[in-house]
Amino acid sequence: MARPAQALCRETIWTEKVFKMNAFGRKNGIGGMAPGARPSFGVARPMSGGSSGAAPNRSAVPGEYAPPPGAESAPPAALDPNKGDAMSRLNDRSTQVVENQYQAEGFEASVHKIKEQVLPRLLERVDPEAAATLSKDELSEEFRPIILEVLAELKITLNRREQFALEKVLIDELLGFGPLEELLNDPDVSDIMVNGPDQTYIEKKGKLQLAPIRFRDEQHLFQIAQRIVNQVGRRVDQTTPLADARLKDGSRVNVIVPPLSLRGTAISIRKFSEKPITLDMLRDFGSMSDKMCTALKIAGACRMNIVISGGTGSGKTTMLNALSKMIDPGERVLTIEDAAELRLQQPHWLPLETRPPNLEGQGAITIGDLVKNALRMRPDRIILGEIRGAECFDLLAAMNTGHDGSMCTLHANSPRECLGRMENMILMGDIKIPKEAISRQIAESVDLIVQVKRLRDGSRRTTNITEVIGMEGDVIVTQELFKFEYLDESEDGKIIGEFRSTGLRPYTLEKARQFGFDQAYLEACL
Repeated sequence: MARPAQALCRETIWTEKVFKMNAFGRKNGIGGMAPGARPSFGVARPMSGGSSGAAPNRSAVPGEYAPPPGAESAPPAALDPNKGDAMSRLNDRSTQVVENQYQAEGFEASVHKIKEQVLPRLLERVDPEAAATLSKDELSEEFRPIILEVLAELKITLNRREQFALEKVLIDELLGFGPLEELLNDPDVSDIMVNGPDQTYIEKKGKLQLAPIRFRDEQHLFQIAQRIVNQVGRRVDQTTPLADARLKDGSRVNVIVPPLSLRGTAISIRKFSEKPITLDMLRDFGSMSDKMCTALKIAGACRMNIVISGGTGSGKTTMLNALSKMIDPGERVLTIEDAAELRLQQPHWLPLETRPPNLEGQGAITIGDLVKNALRMRPDRIILGEIRGAECFDLLAAMNTGHDGSMCTLHANSPRECLGRMENMILMGDIKIPKEAISRQIAESVDLIVQVKRLRDGSRRTTNITEVIGMEGDVIVTQELFKFEYLDESEDGKIIGEFRSTGLRPYTLEKARQFGFDQAYLEACL
């Protein structure tokens, strides 16, 4: 059947275009290339898609198709609808101006202004030693008539709401941690980051935001930092400008003061939930699947040696606390930390804490010293809050000498990096043993690596559960039991993924069999 005239005309024009490119030195002929040859400069790549009226797709012959007129001038955003949106977000970010200091306004500003006038006169009428022996409620009752007296002297009239607000602010200043009290009492706040007196950020539901508080000046902030660290027998000043401490509820505190901090005293507080977190709760939060939850419960109950790996703020300590719930109540558990923050849910639990050196640089007690001493205290399990150095070797020795079920956390981005970090931490010490022996010690001691990660949408997920099988040559062999796979992202920025089992028979099945959990463990992993 004869071709339509319009199709012949299109083919003639296309053929002329191909042969006009012979100025680049190619041989005559369609495509101008030998079969299988790589297209040289000037050859248009094939394009897919297009409407029914578009030129035929001739991608069967390499270099044969030239783009239709106007395609070269089409903007990249027209080919990829998401690209233009992404570039506009980048442009918005480069030009936006963000306010990074909180300014009190209205009612709050007026209460703080009155507080500055009342506080000096109040301190003249109060015995600090007697006030320190009273609770906050008792102090409120004692302060109420004194505050009214001071307000009468200053000729300030307040309504009942303003009086209650003023009382709270004054008591927080005298007995608590000043402006931080409001944030510490908020259950939705998980992190507090004070960057000098004028700027404080908080983390809510995984997202950072500016906090509605402000300190009077640098001296005010420094006094609160000293009050925090003095509670646990630590000190912070220009001679010791770094300090780790904890609050009564177990929250972890780090303080760094000038001259190391150039914007004034910096306080970082990591809060922990008052309600104990369990593995079932983590599963319900979407941190892991039901099968992963079952496997971790069995691993904790069957005295497997577990290393929890992850980045800062990824939930390592939370996972360790949750796993501790599976420890038999009859076992003696010792925890060793720099700043005690673990809250184990066992009756027979003894927490130990390191001690920093004194002003002369003497008297320091390290994690390694405590691990060696813990071996003499008849522990069933030893749990390290976090390993950072040569104490890793002492923990591995404990795991290999009858203290099965020991656990620890460390900073790493993947299970394989976790093993490498453990090797490096042991090599950081003065232990004179070959690297192959260190790798073998790790392979024989560690059973499971649980990788946790905080994703960019603020959610925390258990991304990997990996077994350490043994050695093959000088390489540690691992096998993955579970993995979180990223699938997509929702319109509101939430990451959508799936927890998948690799379907491999677990190498640690024999340990589970000794406790009667072999069938349940196998079903969870397959």
